[in-house]
Order: sequence, then C-alpha cells, then structure tokens
Amino acid sequence: MKIKVLGPLNAEVNGISIVPTAGKPRQILALLALYPGRVVPVPTLMEEIWGTDLPQSALTTLQTYILQLRRRLGTAMGPDTPGSAKDVLVTRYGGYLLQIPTEAVDVHTYERLVAEGQQAFEDGEDGHAAKCLREALDLWEGPALVDVRVGPILDIEVMRLEESRLVARERRIDADLRLGRHVELIAELTDVIARHPQHEGLHSQAMVALYRSGRQASALDVYRRLRQRLIEDLGVEPSPQLQRLHQAMLAVDPRLDVISGPRRTSTFDLYAA
Repeated sequence: MKIKVLGPLNAEVNGISIVPTAGKPRQILALLALYPGRVVPVPTLMEEIWGTDLPQSALTTLQTYILQLRRRLGTAMGPDTPGSAKDVLVTRYGGYLLQIPTEAVDVHTYERLVAEGQQAFEDGEDGHAAKCLREALDLWEGPALVDVRVGPILDIEVMRLEESRLVARERRIDADLRLGRHVELIAELTDVIARHPQHEGLHSQAMVALYRSGRQASALDVYRRLRQRLIEDLGVEPSPQLQRLHQAMLAVDPRLDVISGPRRTSTFDLYAA
C-alpha cells in the first residue's frame, strides 16, 4: 500500500485506488494514514467525523464506514494476496489501525528528510541540507489533504503539516543563501513573501538575496513595504533583528557578504542580539 496525504488524498493497493468517494470514510482513511501502525481510538475517530455533536448511531455508523473501507481494500488486494483486509485495517481494543510500514505514507518520508536536512544545516553541511530539504518539499503536490473535508482532529494535523512545510522551505532557502545561490532565489522569494506578507524571516531572506545580487535599493524596498504593512495591520514595528539587518544594509556592513562560515544560523538571526 502507498498513501499520499501531502496534496490530494491518494491510497493505492496493487495500483488500485481504495480512496472512497464519500466524505466521512475519506476522513477516517486520512486520519488512520497519519498514524500507521498506531491505534486511533474510537472517540478520536468520532470527534473527527461529528465533532461534539454525536448522533445516537455514531458507533454503528463508524463500524459501517470501517466495513466499507475494508471492502475496498479487499477488492484491491485480490484473492491471491496473503492475509485479508482485516489484517491491514485492524480492529484493536478501543480503536482501529492501519497495519502498514510508516514509509508507505509520504508524510513520514517527508518528516525523515526534513529531520536529516535540519541536522545537516546545524552541522554546517549546507549542500546536503539543501538537497534533503528540497527532496522533502518536492513530495508535496498541493495543500495537505486538499480534497478531504477535515474535522477538528485533521484540521490540527493539516495546520501542523503546513507550518512544517513553511519552516522547511525557509531553512532550505537559508542553506541555499549560504551556498551563494542569491540570484537564483529572487524569483522564489518574491513569490513567497507575496503569499506570506507578514513573515519576517522570509522577508529577511528576500532582502539578503537582493542585497547580495547587487540590488540594494530593492532590498531596502522590501523592508519599507513590510514595515508599512506591519504598522498598518498590527500597529507594530519590525522585530529588532530585522531592524538591525536594515541598518546593516544602509551601512553596507561587510558581514552581509559572508556566505558560508563558522556561524551556523538562519538569515533571520543574522543580527539577533
């Protein structure tokens, strides 16, 4: 079985999709897929589907959804496959689990690559960090579970994954900046700061990429527009780190020309106190 949650929900056995068309069984499959080999308690599944307003027939209906998933799974497995659908979508005391390896689900491959990339970044291995993080981000095919109606449990998981995706992208850009890939990053950073107009870390990266590409005026304009937005929308000034980065650009601080060096830090923390 191969399952993808980093984008539209996709689950295949022997090349045959087992993703149901009905909304609630899709939610159940998605939630079980996020925890392969681990029991998801019945109350958690019920909360995901119905929230706090459980119908009287909640348990019976949940069991019906599980049966529907097993039927699709059994059809895809075929008669020649060892074991049965019940051996894959397993009933345990108090809940259900998908008895599949973690690497069968794309999110776990993603998290392994991110962890490896983060460690390489902290160790100053910028090339390896950029490679791992780029491979992790390439696994995404759109917003997580974009075609699944999410309840309260999946909503938390989707937000966590999207935040992880943004952090991984920011760290990958940091690694690329330390490798001197400034010009190559400008188009990507122009797009990403437009999508995240109040994200100071991404704006700091855009400023550094532009500055190191000989576009000091454009770098300062990124700061000006961010400051104006923060003041108008939130009534706050940019953080001290970003203000110091701005002053360093005005002063043409030679430290801004350092690409890779002994200090293993993010762009945003370049001028941290």
